[in-house]
Amino acid sequence: MTTSATIRAALRGSNALPLRSPDLVMNLERLGSMHQSRLSFMRILVRRIMRERWQISASLVDLDHEGYGTFVYRIKASHGVFSFVIFSNYLSSDERNDRVIATKWDLTMALVEGEVDSVYLERLRQNVPKQEAGRVDSRVFVLSRANRSARNFDYVVDQLASGKQPDIEKITDIGYLYRTTAVYGSGKLGMADWEKVKHNWPDFERPFSAEMFVCFMIRNFSLFQAEHIAQHKSATTFTPMDVNIKRYFGIGNSTGLGMAPYLVNHPVLINQWITMRELGLARVRTLGYIDHRVQRHFEELLSRCIQHTQETKTEDEWQTQNNLQVVKELSALQSSEHQQVSSWDSLMSWSEAHCSLQTQELLVSILLELYPELVDDLEDHHCEEEFLDLDPVMPVQTLKEVIEQSYRWALDIDFTKEGAKETFWYRSEDKMEPRLGNAEKEQGKSKQMALGVGYAVRKCYDQLCAYVAENPEHTTARFMVAAPKLRGIVRRIQSMNRCMYGDIQGNLLDRNVLPMHLLRAKLAFFGVSKFDPRSKLWVRNTMYQGAPLLEDIGGTFNDDWFMPLAPKQ
Repeated sequence: MTTSATIRAALRGSNALPLRSPDLVMNLERLGSMHQSRLSFMRILVRRIMRERWQISASLVDLDHEGYGTFVYRIKASHGVFSFVIFSNYLSSDERNDRVIATKWDLTMALVEGEVDSVYLERLRQNVPKQEAGRVDSRVFVLSRANRSARNFDYVVDQLASGKQPDIEKITDIGYLYRTTAVYGSGKLGMADWEKVKHNWPDFERPFSAEMFVCFMIRNFSLFQAEHIAQHKSATTFTPMDVNIKRYFGIGNSTGLGMAPYLVNHPVLINQWITMRELGLARVRTLGYIDHRVQRHFEELLSRCIQHTQETKTEDEWQTQNNLQVVKELSALQSSEHQQVSSWDSLMSWSEAHCSLQTQELLVSILLELYPELVDDLEDHHCEEEFLDLDPVMPVQTLKEVIEQSYRWALDIDFTKEGAKETFWYRSEDKMEPRLGNAEKEQGKSKQMALGVGYAVRKCYDQLCAYVAENPEHTTARFMVAAPKLRGIVRRIQSMNRCMYGDIQGNLLDRNVLPMHLLRAKLAFFGVSKFDPRSKLWVRNTMYQGAPLLEDIGGTFNDDWFMPLAPKQ
């Protein structure tokens, strides 16, 4: 039985767990209000590394006193050996650019199968620093680059070199030394594709685990490099970084429109991710026993989330107001009669009536954190084959009913309204990255990406209704002969009828669409925090803040770095 069939079987029957409605969960703004949780991919990966005690050590350290050169980590995982190859090059401040148009970076990296010899290392050196302009082979399965934080890196080096620790308040503003500007995988630029990674390298068989591992390793290298430079700068006064401050450093990330289409183009996989999260929540709402220990843990997490949100710095007014609202609502919950919760189901119902979307979804993450015994086994079910199949024998009457039942949200959108079809998505010629265009002012709508699912459903439904009126006994196959251009959307409609979640309920063609919601939803599944929107098109955030360090592997492990707080100094 497939994973999706197993889940569907588990949900059938009168005793099925009470999952939230797709109309509620798949609302675009709610998806853009999600937070990291213990089912996020970073948390899952770190649990695996710590439990399986991966052996990660430096196999080549060829850095000068300023930290430039080559560094190679050897990774002995449970099922194989891998190498993480890093090239560190001088980059002037005027050349440092986080946008995808950049051609130079402080660090460029590759995750490679097996160990690398001098010949293969030289081949990587000729291509990895070029990123999109270079080419690699299928031994490589992740390629990435990162830039130093202009405000943090030199400051931290100077502090350590002079025998001091970095000031916590300064670090709280920017909790990283480097930020990634791209993490490529899945066959791009000649790399191994996802099918090869999933079947040949079981250590990275879960979605995006290899990409998340690269970010984990960049974070650890950034800390090593800062200490390396500081020690060479002043060996007599140098002091290592305090381990609690070290753990508080994450890795920064800049994410633009590049990942936005993924959520639309992989509806079956997204359905699986959402279903696991919603199934975890349903288990907690139904089975989560509340005793004094759980109540105390809940109160601790409320306090932690309040402080973490207060420590999140952003220049964006919209996000600032959202953060203030979250703090206000969680603080009210702390001091109200709801603090002594009688059931998690009643708490969630109360939050839906009285709290903002961001607070509601943060409470979901908190509840998942309380019950690892009810949630963690779901981490094994995030994979699903992305296959949309056409059912040619489905009667057209049935197809019409499926649209009316499953796509009511699309039929309710008024596409005749001004601005309802003003935005179109396309890929740039230079970097093949998604961009937004204005259909009324710009040429190029003919090259648009098929992301307007709601509008496609509307057009399909209108043509289908006319066809059914004349041919009520026909099958979908006959309809496809009459309207062949609708084959793609019909295939999607029929396939998604077997899924509870998956289709994002929003008009992505609207003049006022916020791609930020798509970015945040995917980043929340990754496990990032401290969202800092720079526009409606890209966002900065922090990854792995509070996570274990390489030196923690093999020691005791408390999987408790959800919403980390600044250490006391």
